[in-house]
Amino acid sequence: MKVAEKQTVLVVDDATENIDVIVGLLKDHYRVKAAVNGMKALKIIESKPPDLILLDIMMPEMDGLEVIRRLKANPATSEIPVIFLTGKTDATDETKGFELGAVDYISKPFNPAVVKARVDTQMELVSRRRETERLLSNILPEKVIADLKESGASKPELFPNVTVFFSDFVDFTKLSAETAPETLISELSDIFTSFDDIIERNDCERIKTIGDAYLAVCGMPNENPDHAANLIRAGLEMISFLERRNATFKLKWRARVGIHSGPVVGGIVGVKKYLYDIFGDTVNTASRVECASEPMRVTISQATRDLASEAFAFTPLGPVELKGKGAVELFTVD
Repeated sequence: MKVAEKQTVLVVDDATENIDVIVGLLKDHYRVKAAVNGMKALKIIESKPPDLILLDIMMPEMDGLEVIRRLKANPATSEIPVIFLTGKTDATDETKGFELGAVDYISKPFNPAVVKARVDTQMELVSRRRETERLLSNILPEKVIADLKESGASKPELFPNVTVFFSDFVDFTKLSAETAPETLISELSDIFTSFDDIIERNDCERIKTIGDAYLAVCGMPNENPDHAANLIRAGLEMISFLERRNATFKLKWRARVGIHSGPVVGGIVGVKKYLYDIFGDTVNTASRVECASEPMRVTISQATRDLASEAFAFTPLGPVELKGKGAVELFTVD
């Protein structure tokens, strides 16, 4: 079992005796680093940001107020919590510190119990925030999360060059009627977890699952010149995974895969419960291509083939009638 890495505290104080006291209090519980002035502290933070900073206000050359100003002005360090260390009791100084972004104050001379309690509280908050961000990253793109943090909103955006992937399972309705619910959910969870790994490995992104359907994209929110080839490769890997799985599992899952490329609009749906979704004719066409696919084959449109023609071999299916689209040239990937 992997042992959790200790969280890091950076102590910044020009008095080495103060640093020694705090290191002695915290070293058994956290990794503790130290700096005796503001410039050295900034270099340490730039090299590897700590989880928490204990920062003396009164220091020569660069005081703690200037250090926190620089930290908060840098997006890479703006969220690191700072607890001020101070021997001053002027309420004006405390107010100024809070205005600049400090989360707490610890007064000198240090009370060991107070130091440990306040550090523990902030570290717990750091852990909770990171867990929240980890969960958010599973349902929202990083750019959207950043927009929500900064402004509380994220506007829909047009992405002109995207490839969209749809898959579902053959005879899922019949399978779900014949399978215990807990078994069905366990099987889907196992398969979709593996699909997620494949998608991530190919630099693509899962948008959502709807029942047995799986929707993914490549080329958004960050542009990717290989978006078509990446998703084709992911589709082939998914089919291979299911073939290997079917050889050893009782339930046999057969998937249809459809892929199409074009412009897509992406944005958040809802206000109370956020859901990032994609819209547009490209999405609808990808869904139709998937419906026309043979089981355990990756079927693509002409637009996707044109973008990945040098990376794969294809078998033309000829014009295939798609609902709402008419006759469309489709290909299977060999």
